[in-house]
Amino acid sequence: MSITSSTVSMKKYGITEQKKAELDLLSIEVLDAEHDVQQYQAIVTSLTEKYEKFLGYESVDEANKQQALNNKNLIDKVVQDTLDLKNNSNIAFGEIVLADEKIKDVAIDIKQVINELIYTVEIINNLSKTIIQKKAKNPLISDELIDMLATTEKDANNAVSLTLLALESTYAAQATNQESEAASALEYRQAIGLYELISGYKHIFTKDKSKKNRDKGSLQELLHTAYDNAKSEYHIARKATKETLEQLNKANMKLNKAEIKLNSLQLGYAAANAAALAS
Repeated sequence: MSITSSTVSMKKYGITEQKKAELDLLSIEVLDAEHDVQQYQAIVTSLTEKYEKFLGYESVDEANKQQALNNKNLIDKVVQDTLDLKNNSNIAFGEIVLADEKIKDVAIDIKQVINELIYTVEIINNLSKTIIQKKAKNPLISDELIDMLATTEKDANNAVSLTLLALESTYAAQATNQESEAASALEYRQAIGLYELISGYKHIFTKDKSKKNRDKGSLQELLHTAYDNAKSEYHIARKATKETLEQLNKANMKLNKAEIKLNSLQLGYAAANAAALAS
């Protein structure tokens, strides 16, 4: 072999080894890029599953919050109705006490009270129907709440009956009026008991003024607390869902960059490999 041909052969050999080394380096970079893509894809898959799970939690918590709000609003209305019943009963009792002195005036006043009680009964009846209808659609509404309404309705109807009896007794005689007074006092005490049971508020009368205290654990307070807890749980779930979505978006961005880099390296490797084979 001549010096010239030997030099050409060595030069050719050197170029081949150099290209092989470049291809090996590119191959390593491609493998590293593929590994990065696989890692980011695994992260995206995991975060996607986590996000969908949190979405489900958020949906459930939102439904619970709405149901708790409905219960809260319903119990507030029941408390107001029982308070109206108590106040009306108090009016009826006071008017019956004055019947000994002003029978005619009491008769007029009792008639007005009857109208008010009848109106209260209508309100309670409508409320009871509404809650029963909601109960058919929403089993989360407590049976205790429905039982409370039934008791309220019964007491309201009793109040009407007792007041009618008081009106009749007013025209009959003072003795009969006294009997009605006792019955009205009983009805008033029952109305007070019902209101205190649902709301938890108790009136303590002193010589100076009336004080108003509230017992813990009343039905109204429990439903208010249930709503506060449901609202808190919903906000926690919503925050977790939002944070997971942000993490997922960032992971998708990294995955997209890694895929673009991998695609670029693969194209570069294919071009370098084609050039090496052609030389």
